[in-house]
Amino acid sequence: MTLVEHSTRPPRAAKAPGTPSVADPGARAAARRSLAIRSVAAVVGLAITAAVVLAARQPDAGLSPQGAVTLMVFVLAVWLWIFTSIDDTYIALGAATVLVLTGTMETGELFSTLGEETIWLLLAAFVIAAGVRASGLANRGAAFIITGATTPRQLAHLTTLALVVTTFAVPSTSGRAALALPVFLALRQALAGRVALVKALAILFPSVILLSAVGSFLGAGAHLITSQILETATGSSFDFATWLLLGLPLALVASHLCAEIVLRMFTTPGERGERLRIRATALEEHSDTPVTGPLTVAESRAALLLGAVVVLWCTEPLHGLHPALVALIGALVAASPSYGSVDLGKGLKSVPWSLLLFMAATLALGNALVSTGAADWLASGVLGPIRSLGPAAAPLFVVLVVLLSTVAHLVIQSRSARSAVLIPIVIALSPAVGVEPMAAAFASTAAAGFCHTLTSSAKPVAMFAAVDGVETYTPKDLLRLSSLLAPVNVALVLLFSFLVWPVLGLPLFP
Repeated sequence: MTLVEHSTRPPRAAKAPGTPSVADPGARAAARRSLAIRSVAAVVGLAITAAVVLAARQPDAGLSPQGAVTLMVFVLAVWLWIFTSIDDTYIALGAATVLVLTGTMETGELFSTLGEETIWLLLAAFVIAAGVRASGLANRGAAFIITGATTPRQLAHLTTLALVVTTFAVPSTSGRAALALPVFLALRQALAGRVALVKALAILFPSVILLSAVGSFLGAGAHLITSQILETATGSSFDFATWLLLGLPLALVASHLCAEIVLRMFTTPGERGERLRIRATALEEHSDTPVTGPLTVAESRAALLLGAVVVLWCTEPLHGLHPALVALIGALVAASPSYGSVDLGKGLKSVPWSLLLFMAATLALGNALVSTGAADWLASGVLGPIRSLGPAAAPLFVVLVVLLSTVAHLVIQSRSARSAVLIPIVIALSPAVGVEPMAAAFASTAAAGFCHTLTSSAKPVAMFAAVDGVETYTPKDLLRLSSLLAPVNVALVLLFSFLVWPVLGLPLFP
């Protein structure tokens, strides 16, 4: 299995052979355009910062000095995330450090975020995922599902189902993409000659990985950030079972709709009607572990462990064990010398420490926005036009939140950073317009799962864009898909927000 580095920022495309050097006129023009864009961005950032300073200095501003500092640091961090290539984690840690040095945040508040239960939950879940990968259980499960397909449509939907299931085994979209990549390589070899179908599958894999993440509390680090900021602001948060109940139906519907859209967009009716047969032996060539025959001892143990952990997470109200403690016990079992399939040292090496540090720093930023009153002040400043709409204010607010969360990936690539930016403001705005903060936060986080427009929008999209040096799809293909998938996803999130989630126990309005 190929090891893939986890990062808070999607990888940048390598320079292709034949790319013009900086001395070429085209490259110089591009450099000038880039400089112009950065200059304009710098002016915009300075203007926003100056506006915050001037507004905060007004006698009736209602913003404390600590809130003003927090807001300025927050604006600067967002600007750096959008307009520079500096690592997202570096920016977040730097911003949090500035808040401590200015006295806006206590030193203990910053360091305590790294000890939050959500961080430990994610850390232990990565060790469990390493054990599942090492056992070969994931590859066997994928082979079992996919080899049952006899038509391209069956293959697409069975692949989609298999990818949705991996949401509970691997706690990050980039980790799931790394897990699925060998399966795609095997399918590409087994379907040699069927170029259109291979292209459709190449687009389908990352698309479903991103859309299905909402099905699990551990599907993305952004989910944990949302829950933690929500708890800081309101005292309420999500647990594994609640998130599963709310998110899994959306994940299934969105993922299978995506599969149908991809099929119809990138294959012809004739191609969809052709029969196919995928042999398990073809998939086994790209797997380090067997995918046929009876389950090995390691696979059986991994399946039992994963099932037990998920059941314990879902039944927390019955036994009272915190999900982080359950995950830690599972990690110890997965790495135990007599039972586990991975050494603890190797399991810890698979943990994306940069992501955990990023989460801790953004949690500190989000908590500071809430505790200093900066989020409330910012919310009150933009709430005037919405409040004037009367009864229409609440539904319009929800629509705007979903739309903004959907398009935010075009400017902020990191999913966790988008939550750190949007969720404190959404939570602060919601009560004033008559919307439940928890429902608004969940809708925003669900909508932010759409990040398919550009190759750089998400790491899974970048990973599948070129496999083994061969381009699988182009930026134009992504734009075609996004032009239809984005409005469909927005409509789905709004449908669930207004009609489905209230029935499942998450009312949109008090």
